[in-house]
Amino acid sequence: MPVLEQDLGWSRSFTSGAAALALLVMAVIAPFGGRLVDKQGARAILLIGLGALAIGCFLVAATANPIAFFVAFSGIAAIGFGLVATHVVSTAVEQEVETNRGLATGIATSGSTGGQFIFVPLLAVLISAYDWRLAFVALGIGTLVIMGCVFRWFPRGGGNPRDAAKEEGPRSTLRQDLLKILKLPAFQILFWSYFICGYTFSGLFDMHFQPYEAFCGFWPVPSASAYGLLSAINLLGMILAGWLTDRMNRPLLLGLIYLLRGVTFIILLNVGTSFETLIFFSILFGLVDYSTVPVTASLVATHIGRGVMGLAFGLISAGHQVGAAAGAYFGGVLYDLYAQYDWVWWSSVWLAVFAGIMVFAMKDKPQVRSVLSA
Repeated sequence: MPVLEQDLGWSRSFTSGAAALALLVMAVIAPFGGRLVDKQGARAILLIGLGALAIGCFLVAATANPIAFFVAFSGIAAIGFGLVATHVVSTAVEQEVETNRGLATGIATSGSTGGQFIFVPLLAVLISAYDWRLAFVALGIGTLVIMGCVFRWFPRGGGNPRDAAKEEGPRSTLRQDLLKILKLPAFQILFWSYFICGYTFSGLFDMHFQPYEAFCGFWPVPSASAYGLLSAINLLGMILAGWLTDRMNRPLLLGLIYLLRGVTFIILLNVGTSFETLIFFSILFGLVDYSTVPVTASLVATHIGRGVMGLAFGLISAGHQVGAAAGAYFGGVLYDLYAQYDWVWWSSVWLAVFAGIMVFAMKDKPQVRSVLSA
């Protein structure tokens, strides 16, 4: 962002606004992308999403006009972000994989954090050695390569159509599916717990962790080292959570993840100037950061239904994005009010505990047939 702003003379408010608008577009597009996966399978949706992402990257690299940047990044590319997202990937795994679905979902969705760990430093090198435009061109080319892989190797069907028909029953309208989903207690629990997940992680933590490190007196190098370690642990945490999803009570697992996340924020509150405590926090938080994804995906599939999983998880993911926007905003408000971060992190502690308690109310093995026909 600083390099782009310096090159084009744009303000931080402008680039931040573009990012915020992209998040809102992702929230809007998520349920529609999920619905299309339910009806058409994931292959077409992934190709459309990757195509939009590639076009958006190339247009961003070619523009110096602020309106064109908004259209390219916050519009076209954001549609790609919303379609090539964890809820689409999770639904694709549920459609195509027959055994060890939790582990498969954990591995597939761990790409979301693996990409940050691997490619962000490489893009930083491109920006430092050349310019930011080449970084966007490289992203666009990489996206086209992945499109070729999806086109060549990804299955053309959306799982077993016969099984899907048995599960979904007679073909239903979008309105009927929405009413059925919204009435389910399992959906309400998963939606609001994922809303809190977005508030505490993508909103508060992603936006305020590095400013908080600077507030504590840490220089950029140790701050970046802690964040890099956290990203690496994220990858392992998602795979571990997916593996445990196949082997233990899932509401218990998800509730414990939220409770442990609350504990990690208490540790963060007491970091002070200790780099060792910061590293300990990064390891522990990394284990429970993205690990909600495979467990939530598995519960959506069994408690709401694989026939409407894309739509349901899309709605839940939209709630996550709205929660993230609320966390980013109120985190700034709380800091402005009190000139310190204590209330920011304490709000995360109590909300994470509340999310864990909500999830504990679920049963691990619902009556799937009665749920789907409700």
